[in-house]
Amino acid sequence: MKNLKQQMVEDMKLRGLAPSTQERYLHTVRTLAKHYQRRPDELTQEQVRNYLLYLIETKKYAKSTFNFNLFAIKFLYQKTLGREWRFLQLKRVKTNRRLPIVLSRDEVWSLLDQVRRPKARMSLTLMYTCGLRVSEAVNLRLEDIDSQRRVVWVRNGKGYKDRSVPLPTQTLDQLRDYWFQHRPQTWLFPSWQDNLPITKNAVQHCLKATLQQSNIRKNVTCHTLRHSYATHLLEAGVHLRVIQALLGHKSIHTTFIYMHLTQGTMVNVQKKINELMRRV
Repeated sequence: MKNLKQQMVEDMKLRGLAPSTQERYLHTVRTLAKHYQRRPDELTQEQVRNYLLYLIETKKYAKSTFNFNLFAIKFLYQKTLGREWRFLQLKRVKTNRRLPIVLSRDEVWSLLDQVRRPKARMSLTLMYTCGLRVSEAVNLRLEDIDSQRRVVWVRNGKGYKDRSVPLPTQTLDQLRDYWFQHRPQTWLFPSWQDNLPITKNAVQHCLKATLQQSNIRKNVTCHTLRHSYATHLLEAGVHLRVIQALLGHKSIHTTFIYMHLTQGTMVNVQKKINELMRRV
């Protein structure tokens, strides 16, 4: 008989969950088991329900973090174990959607110039100039850089979707310099184990260290560079549908958030309204 972990992994694969999501679901289930020092399939409905209350009342989890734990636990008990417990009908907790933090272009370039580690600096540069997620950047292979067409191929992005994004000339020049200096073979950003890429945590740690030495006081993460990319494109007049495709968003509604971040949006709208409503 298959062990519980293997069975859950297979169930997640069959439903098309991304590898990163699978990993986080398994971590959530391990944490639940550790809390009770028992196998998850031995826990009662009341114990699992009390654990969810513990996450809210004692651990003070943010709504989004709690929702993820709820989804992972529901997956295990509903999909893998086939339980029909009443509390598993719980819906996600409604979250207050905050506007993402965005850097100005000057802030971005100033920050990137201060990153000391070449691999981290180049991967962070790609996150901004190509709008990549940190997981997409660190998992790039040499074959994903198409210097002839000047595009970057993003393989197995979020939701297992492939896409291509334009590769700016300046970034391509930086990539060439990086390659001549470091000569990566398979992975664009190999770890000390050549058969593996550097980790997301390594890049995030380097960014955090750089921020501590900078004059930027915003709560910046790797994803901030992607937000900044989208916002700056919108400010430059790139159509929202194009930005949706470049970011790999499934829904245009996800991309709409950048409308609220664009400097001068309301000024431009007011100007156009004035022109339209002016009597001839």
